[in-house]
Amino acid sequence: QAQLVESGGGLVQAGGSLRLSCAASGRPFSSYSLGWFRQAPGKEREFVATVGWSGASTDYADSVKGRFTISRDNAKDTVYLQMNNLEPGDTAVYYCAARPYYQSGSRYQADYLYWGQGTQVTVSS
Repeated sequence: QAQLVESGGGLVQAGGSLRLSCAASGRPFSSYSLGWFRQAPGKEREFVATVGWSGASTDYADSVKGRFTISRDNAKDTVYLQMNNLEPGDTAVYYCAARPYYQSGSRYQADYLYWGQGTQVTVSS
């Protein structure tokens, strides 16, 4: 069993930046691939970014490519999402998720076993 706790959300103006963190506990962190997903009001949860075991392999949704960066620090059991040039359309609850035993990340929610409780990001225009 793994526990994931997100932090770093908040209110920011369009064009601003935020860094989300997700701290994991309960299992060897380095054996997870990790993902960030988001859910806007009235919409389904969608893929944002994913990173593999070593941090070298990443993948992004087209809507955030070039603006967001996912990274991980296995020594701190933490995954990050650096979000730059934020837009009102980025407003959502952001969730981190963990996929044990698979070296590479995934865009598919069903591939993830553990989820955090989410953190709210609001971007004002």
